[in-house]
Amino acid sequence: MILTLVEHHEGAPADTSLEMLTLAGRLARAQGDAIEAVLIGDVPSSAIDVLGSFGVGVVHAVPDERLEPFAPDAWASVMAGLMEEREAGAVLASGTDRGNEVLARLAARAGLPLAANCTEVEPGDPFLVTRMRWGGSLLEEALIDAPVKVLTVAPHGVRAEPASAPSTPQVISVSPSLSELDLRVRVARTVEPPAGKVSLAEARVVVGGGRGVGSAEGFRALEELADLLGGAVGCSRVVTSLGWRPHSDQVGQTGVRIAPDVYIACGISGAIQHMVGCKAAKTIVAINTDPEAPIVTKAAYAVIGDVGQIVPALNREIRTALER
Repeated sequence: MILTLVEHHEGAPADTSLEMLTLAGRLARAQGDAIEAVLIGDVPSSAIDVLGSFGVGVVHAVPDERLEPFAPDAWASVMAGLMEEREAGAVLASGTDRGNEVLARLAARAGLPLAANCTEVEPGDPFLVTRMRWGGSLLEEALIDAPVKVLTVAPHGVRAEPASAPSTPQVISVSPSLSELDLRVRVARTVEPPAGKVSLAEARVVVGGGRGVGSAEGFRALEELADLLGGAVGCSRVVTSLGWRPHSDQVGQTGVRIAPDVYIACGISGAIQHMVGCKAAKTIVAINTDPEAPIVTKAAYAVIGDVGQIVPALNREIRTALER
């Protein structure tokens, strides 16, 4: 059996968790295994139905308010208990901050190795996995030789695809036995983005700005473009270092990793650390004065020119088209 940790938000499974379940499904079909999922917190029936469409046969629901919104040791304790009780042969989570942290703690508790940020898995004993290293700049093949294989799936490294044979999951309520040590580290509260603001990680269109935008005020045109396209604004690391935008807007290895349909990079050179964060974008459009900039060479489309002139002109054209 393959045990999976599914993250969810506002009643829906996270996209990264559905990507993870896609890889778990491939592994399950190759081994003739079943997939079981762990969901912590209140889970609506609509989320259960989505998991069924990805081949999950059993959902372990853990409606314990002590675990919300996040308590890493407690989550690891829940996973460890179910791993032993259900005799799991593999445990998977998405390679998000939470997924990596929980499975790292689970592996430490159980004395097992952890393979993080995998993109492919070949079953067997041991497993052969392909995983991202050095911020995604190279791929490594490695063997997991352990009684239980513990791994996380690289965010946006696998395209989410429902199972060809969906299921109707059985829901089992779990009441975990937790110690005070399990609850010593907890998230006390979360700060949500302003109402109506599109999440950078989930946006289908992202408009990113770099040093070439010129100033914090220069981002107003980028914000207008993002609003017109129903997207979000991101930035490069140098922009946050200059204090023009908050770190939460940073796209890159040490920022947010995005996977939009379109990424419009304005005045961004495209250093490897930034490309790690946007490499999953389906289409990259670069606006830059330097035709030799790394991001221009990687873009599907490039406009060579001044961001301060091109973006306002683009905004005018879009507004005109929308008014017709």
